[in-house]
Amino acid sequence: MARFIIEGGNPLNGELSPQGAKNEALQVICATLLTAQKITVSNIPEISDVLKLIEILQYLGSNVTRLSKGVFTFQSDRIDIDKLKTTHYFAQAGSLRGSLMIVGPLLARFGIGIIPQPGGDKIGRRRLDTHFRGFEALGAEFTFDSKQSSYRVEARQLKGCYMLLDEASVTGTANLLMAATLASGTTIIYNAACEPYLQQLCKMLNSMGANIQGIGSNLLTIKGVTSLSGCNHQLLPDMIEVGSFIGLAAMTASEITIKNAGFNQLGIIPESFRRFGIQMNLKGDDLHIPAQEHYEIESFIDGSILTVADAPWPGLTPDLLSIFLVIATQARGSVLIHQKMFESRLFFVDRLIEMGAKIILCDPHRATVIGMDKTHPLRGIRMSSPDIRAGVALLIAALSATGKSTIDYIEQIDRGYENIDLRLNAIGAKIIRE
Repeated sequence: MARFIIEGGNPLNGELSPQGAKNEALQVICATLLTAQKITVSNIPEISDVLKLIEILQYLGSNVTRLSKGVFTFQSDRIDIDKLKTTHYFAQAGSLRGSLMIVGPLLARFGIGIIPQPGGDKIGRRRLDTHFRGFEALGAEFTFDSKQSSYRVEARQLKGCYMLLDEASVTGTANLLMAATLASGTTIIYNAACEPYLQQLCKMLNSMGANIQGIGSNLLTIKGVTSLSGCNHQLLPDMIEVGSFIGLAAMTASEITIKNAGFNQLGIIPESFRRFGIQMNLKGDDLHIPAQEHYEIESFIDGSILTVADAPWPGLTPDLLSIFLVIATQARGSVLIHQKMFESRLFFVDRLIEMGAKIILCDPHRATVIGMDKTHPLRGIRMSSPDIRAGVALLIAALSATGKSTIDYIEQIDRGYENIDLRLNAIGAKIIRE
């Protein structure tokens, strides 16, 4: 187990470049299974979750070559479907939730997909019904093995259909979208997720020869084709990392420039930070956050307390609520954080309360934060990282705190942020990895 030892209270100054988008990387790497031809993907973040997925593809027979930092080629012309039944595959795939998205491509191209109960963050119930009900609608036969806790779908030929998703699941939409590209006939997916990363997946699939219409909306029309070809694809900057850096600048009263932030793909994120009183300036595609000693949370027009809640795109991504909760602890004013999607994601507030934050955990989904306007800085403590996003939120809290903090189990942070300690140390942070 690794840990970070952080000396807090040091203002930062400099430039940070966001890594490629983790969530997009997991989708497009799975999509390379749809063709036997070579696909080149650039700006891939070399983080543990992504590298685990690449290892799974290699084990199944995909030829993966690292051309340079963040640039990989994938050629899945020798996939061995029998390996889906091995204990090694079960161990690999069971440790990573993103592995679930290999099922759609394998089902469409080879007629079978098997996945163990996927792992990932322990942030609450994350049901899989949307995926497998969608596969059944496409004509696949679904079985669940309760002894192995594994899911299996089979179909000689998927057939296009109309489906109304019971939730706008990002991974569910991606999985069904990829399967539908090789189905016979036309598939219509309504209540589809429409995040920028999913738009990117659609554009990549179309460049491979797919026929997808309605990109960017919640109504996708996919006309099936018989085969797909290779392509070149570049990932967007990671919007979650961009938001994390904005929160870091605010909490530590630092001047930070986020290079090539992909501003046009950030949606409501910049405006959400502005409602917390955080200033930012756009220079080309670089986002400059000036040093601010104080920032004030807005109230609603009627004077009531601001509520910040997650919602399907173009609403606020749930992956940033942990960051908003942390920056609220040192704001002027109060806010209600409403995490609608996951019932265990706010439990890390116990650590912030121990650091001196004024937070009332109303229930598993809601927390009220009373900002202290930096009159009482957080204090350093020893804690552990419960999941990727809470881990980074705690790291930001520790960097703003007085004294020394220790964060155990930083493997969780490494799953989503590449060399975060080295990158922050380069602009003035004091983080030691042990």
